[in-house]
Amino acid sequence: MQMTRQGRRRSGVIAGAGMAALIGSAVLAAPASAHNSDWSVTCSSVSVHLTAYNGRVTNSVTLSVDGGAVLTQQNSFGDHFDFTGALPEHTAAIKVHLVVTAGDGKQYSRDEYKTSEPCEKPPTTPPTTPSTPPPTTPATPTTSAPTTTPPTTTPATTPTTNAPVVQASTSPASGDLAETGSSSATPMIAGIAAAVVAAGAGLLVLNRRRGTHR
Repeated sequence: MQMTRQGRRRSGVIAGAGMAALIGSAVLAAPASAHNSDWSVTCSSVSVHLTAYNGRVTNSVTLSVDGGAVLTQQNSFGDHFDFTGALPEHTAAIKVHLVVTAGDGKQYSRDEYKTSEPCEKPPTTPPTTPSTPPPTTPATPTTSAPTTTPPTTTPATTPTTNAPVVQASTSPASGDLAETGSSSATPMIAGIAAAVVAAGAGLLVLNRRRGTHR
């Protein structure tokens, strides 16, 4: 009878301990089922986002450049962790190392690498210098042979005589002089005048003789 009661007690203790263990493991495993880890790397920066981790245990994270400096390190964080930072300048590809240690099991830990390629630099255009026009050489004056103007030959002048030009008179001859200039009747007029003068002289001489005879 006593043995039966003791056995029952032992069975209850064992059952209670097992139940507590199950409950404890369920408590630890419930938040541990998520463990979301998200991180990305660009040519110039890195971002890490850890969510739904178990806040009842100790978790740690370390982010560094492989073979270089440590970018961030957290020895104890709760159920989440966030970080965004710049990467050191690099002209060749570098590896970024993320280490996450979960306090509730190695299966939730992370040990990963990602590569960051160098950023492409925009092409640099050389400064445009104002183009200077080439020096202009003065045009060499072309010496043209002097143009020789042939001497102007004056046309031979026809010797002119001062003799008056006699114009034919269309009017009938009369005792009156038609013109007092050079005409074709000038010799005739001169002859008539000479005859008149001679006749007048003759008449004068004749009158004188008559006067003396009286």
